[in-house]
Amino acid sequence: MTLEWKIVVDCAAPRAQAAFWAEALGYLVEDHSSLIEHLLGLGTITAEAYTEEGGRKVWHTAAAVRHPDDPVDPVSGMGRGRRILFQAVPEPKTVKNRLHLDLHAGPERREEEVARLTGLGATVLARIDEPGSRHVTMADPEGNEFCVQ
Repeated sequence: MTLEWKIVVDCAAPRAQAAFWAEALGYLVEDHSSLIEHLLGLGTITAEAYTEEGGRKVWHTAAAVRHPDDPVDPVSGMGRGRRILFQAVPEPKTVKNRLHLDLHAGPERREEEVARLTGLGATVLARIDEPGSRHVTMADPEGNEFCVQ
């Protein structure tokens, strides 16, 4: 039996992180407005749980991105495939990630991709060139490490 899954990233600014990673990966920012409307109608949440952005209701404390080809739950707007959820937490990142993403651009596109991601707000932390591994370690706008191979 297989399971659906998502990666959850703790952060300070979920919508900004979702916007960065949607651009970085070519993913879509999920639209949770129908879920928010549904929960408002049930009285489960109040207006303090969301705000409006770009004409849509969005969560204050969460945002997600999904692969554009994966299925979506029609009620919640949540992806049912490759998905990353960004959730607000009060404490800042303080140590190295225990889990990170590797973006596979290939040796011929690596530097172009590093430049594109830098333009989106990422920073280069290290260029690794050792036997068996050639990649660039970067950090997203909140300092979460990832690699471009």
